[in-house]
Formats: sequence, C-alpha cells, structure tokens
Amino acid sequence: MRITKLEPLVLGTPWRDMTYVRLHTDDGLVGVGETRMLGHTEALLGYLNEAARNHVVGADPFNIEALVWRMKRGDYGRAGEVVMSGIACVETACWDLIGKALNQPVWRLLGGNVRDRIKAYANGWYTVERTPEQFHEAARTVVERGYRALKFDPFGPGRWELEPAETRRSVELVEAVRDAVGPDVEILIEMHGRFTPAQATRIAADLTPFSPSWIEEPVPPENPEALSKVSAGTTIPVATGERIHDRFEYRELFARQAADVIQPDIGHFGGISETRKVAATAETHYVLLAPHNVGGPVLTAANLHLAAVTENFKIQEHFNDFADAHVKQAAPGLPEVEDGYFALPSGPGLGVELDVDFVREHPARGARFDLYAEDWQFRGTKATEGAAS
Repeated sequence: MRITKLEPLVLGTPWRDMTYVRLHTDDGLVGVGETRMLGHTEALLGYLNEAARNHVVGADPFNIEALVWRMKRGDYGRAGEVVMSGIACVETACWDLIGKALNQPVWRLLGGNVRDRIKAYANGWYTVERTPEQFHEAARTVVERGYRALKFDPFGPGRWELEPAETRRSVELVEAVRDAVGPDVEILIEMHGRFTPAQATRIAADLTPFSPSWIEEPVPPENPEALSKVSAGTTIPVATGERIHDRFEYRELFARQAADVIQPDIGHFGGISETRKVAATAETHYVLLAPHNVGGPVLTAANLHLAAVTENFKIQEHFNDFADAHVKQAAPGLPEVEDGYFALPSGPGLGVELDVDFVREHPARGARFDLYAEDWQFRGTKATEGAAS
C-alpha cells in the first residue's frame, strides 16, 4: 500500500477551525486525521502542501515511525506547533488506514485495552455571563447530561494578577459550580497560563476548599521552574502540557516533578505514537495523562484509542456536547458520552468516517480566539463579542 494523495479540508466555526487530512492510497482506502489550530490554519495548510510533496506521497502508511522521523527531522529545521500538528494529522490518518486495512480498531493494534470505558470531562459549557447564578445553572446542565467531571476558566480576561474584587468574583464562580454539581463530580480549574507563580499560588489557596481535581497551566508554559514553584505551594494537583509540542520538551518538567498531570494534545504533538511515548515516560515519574482536546470527532476518536491502551490515563477532555455540537456530524461513528464515560470505539481504524460534503458546507470563517478579551467565554455565541470571537 502506498499513499497517493494528501487532501486537506477545513471545518469552520465562529471560534475554531478544524483541519482534516485525508490520505488516499493506491488500493482505494482513505484514512483521516485532524487537528485544531488557533490562528495558524493557513500556515498549517502551507506546510502540508510541502510535506505532501517532500515526505508523504509515495510513503507506506504502515511505516509510521519512518514517516514521522522524516517529517520531523528530514527538513532539518526544528519542528514547532505547525509542523508537529501537520505530522499529527498524517500520523493519525496512517493509523486509520492500518486499522481499515486489517479490519481492526486502532486500540487493538496498539496492544489492546486496559480499560473498558473512558471517563470524560465537559468543556465549552460555560458560554454565559460571569455571574454565580449563570455558572450554577450552566453547570447543572452538564451534570444532567451525565458528565461526572467538568472544566472551566473562571478568571475572565485576567493576566498576571487579579484585582481583589476580581479574585473574589472568580472564586465565587468556582463556589457556585461546586454547589451546583455536588461533592462527587470533579471540577477542573483552567488558568490558561495567565498568572505569576505568586498569584497562581494565592488563588490555589482560595480554591482549595472546593476540592478541584487540578489547576491547569497556572503559569505560562515556557518556564518549568516557575511551575515548580506553584506545585510546591499548593496541595491541589497541577496539570499542564497542551502547549508543549515535542516529548523532549517534557524532560525538565519530569525532572523537576513540576506537574502531576500532563496534557499533550495529540493534534499538536505528532500524533498517537508520539503521545503514547511521552505517556510512558510520565508513568515512570508517577504522572498521569489527560490529553488536551479541542478537536472534532476524528481527533476525539484518536484520543479514545490512546486512552484505551494507556495505563496512567486519567480523563479525556470533550467540547462537542456543548460548544458547536453540530461538528459531531463531520465524522459519524464516535460513541456518545453515557453516564460520564465514552465506550471504546469498535469500528475499524479510528471508527469514524469523515463526511466531506458536511465539511465543505461549513468552511473556515477566519476564526480568531482571544483569551484576554472580555467575554471570551462566549466562544462566538454572543453577538456583541467582537474580537473575542
């Protein structure tokens, strides 16, 4: 089997563009991969055009390791977010092809499952005004949908520090969510790399009574030593990693024991195999894996296959029950969340099939997402949102 064509497609929403790659082969099989870029979709498409010519067309999709090495190292320049995202789309599509060729789900080809279902947490549910009443009501809808965990960023457009009144407001939102969901539902606090170590540590102390399962990316991602300072100053587990694009960049994070949970994004991290490798290293440091995922059904499917085979997996992020739910139609076949869990995918390959017509009916809109804008949490659903959409 040889790859004869790389076909990129982009599905647009008001705040995120999802890039799909279809790999066509000489025996008629088609495999699909996905990533979600923030503001760099055109750059990704440009890279994919070059990579198709230089590395992908003519390759054997069964030889994933060799193909990934050529894409990552063969151009000599250091691979960053754009390149690793392009590699991820191609790598995941190769796994889809292999599974289809062998009529097996990917998780069986990765060694078989260590769990029968995969716990999920909801994100994208709090497209409401930042009041305790509205956060309380929105959180209740998540629990009613069956989720047993949810994540949110209560800090508005905060950056570096918060004014005392804004700190109180943010903590009140967390208190309202805890009250809404009760003591047995996990709440996960997203910080989006907003704060200084001192501010993040003080906020963590304020949040401790509400028993969050983690604080996520409390400081910007470039400085593991700063993250270590936060980890040492709180009893709340610390999660990070969505903006790390190479497993080698995790070395210092592990060495410093700076995080309790890592969150590589399969779609930005070179694909399933690369993410599995860093998960194995995390296991040797007693660190859990909770992959970042703001993608559609193809990327979510890839995450489920990885979760099925990963011993130190904790929980899977999922947006598409609350934000842009229509994107699930782009690739039918993904299990629904039931009682807080995904079932294992059962079809061959990733177990989903891209609806090309649907994607073409929803083209890119030039989405831009600004986490430092007022009302960013509406994710394009508020007519007056302006720059935040």
